[in-house]
Amino acid sequence: MNVIDGGSLPEITDEARELHATLTIVDLHSDTLMWARDPVERADRGHMDLPRLIDGNVALQVFSSVTKSPAGLNFDENSADARDNITLLAIGQLQPVSTWTSLLERSRWHASRLTRAANQAPDALRTIRSPEDIDALLEQRNATGRPIGGLFSVEGLHNLEGRAENLQRLYDDGMRMAGITHFFDNELAGSMHGEDKGGLTDFGREMVGEMERMGVIVDVAHCSHQCVAELITMARRPLVSSHGGVQATCPVNRNLTDDEIRGVAATGGVIGIGYFDGAVCDTSPQAIVAAMRHVADLVGVEHVALGSDYDGTVEVRFDTAQIVHVTQALIEDGFSEDEIRAIMGLNALRVIRAGIAPMEQAP
Repeated sequence: MNVIDGGSLPEITDEARELHATLTIVDLHSDTLMWARDPVERADRGHMDLPRLIDGNVALQVFSSVTKSPAGLNFDENSADARDNITLLAIGQLQPVSTWTSLLERSRWHASRLTRAANQAPDALRTIRSPEDIDALLEQRNATGRPIGGLFSVEGLHNLEGRAENLQRLYDDGMRMAGITHFFDNELAGSMHGEDKGGLTDFGREMVGEMERMGVIVDVAHCSHQCVAELITMARRPLVSSHGGVQATCPVNRNLTDDEIRGVAATGGVIGIGYFDGAVCDTSPQAIVAAMRHVADLVGVEHVALGSDYDGTVEVRFDTAQIVHVTQALIEDGFSEDEIRAIMGLNALRVIRAGIAPMEQAP
């Protein structure tokens, strides 16, 4: 379900390889924790694991938790009551029995998988929970080239199971970014792919305020247009669109309009561009960079970031070991070295460092 399509890729120039080796690379979204394979071991399937992150020179990877996926999934309309494919996955993978019936426990299981991976390979992977963790990570990478930072996110706060106190439980487990919705409407808001596609509920507004206070970055990916507009209006901290595209280059309903791009940028946030057909209407590096160019021209290069959606049941052109192809395409499109450094990671790092500081500590 996570394949590389085998399409053509250009030769990588010495200029691109040399620049790529000096970048601080941040990817805002991967669903690797959903799958049973060991993230520390190199795999011959899927898009991401620790050895391939090292090969790709990634400095910080956001690992998301997917807890519910309706049968018959599509971009247009999904029922929250449809049969859930992740329940079947949890049972089929022989996950702890608690995860078979609880969305909260699925996310807690995913968080524990990331923590165990970091404990298993402490020289190569370190969990990120605070700005100080980022500073320590970068200092050590400057000295040794390792480790990689892993930040835990969730894709849709239906995993709160309607209980406000579960936000603190997930925070304690390491959650520092969260999408409000996924492929269906939930107790917090309408999804772009839901039945009603409404805005934030009272519970949703309460949870967004708590997220900002605690230091959990608000991710607008998959939110309905009304939800995105309301998040932009109420935001006190930078928003993130972690993985997707833009309507201007790929008119798919999940992608951001120009007004939404301007709104996210006005909060100081970033837009992570995905590598899959639903985000950029192709899988080529050139299509990815075309979406990045549109955001940069519309609101400034400081609001562009990477959001691969690796291992998110998507088809892509290259895996994380080969993300030098994005660097190559950015060079070919005329971006400067400083702009490439910003797009490939420094923009996302700026927002993450500020966004995971509790409100009273925020700069």
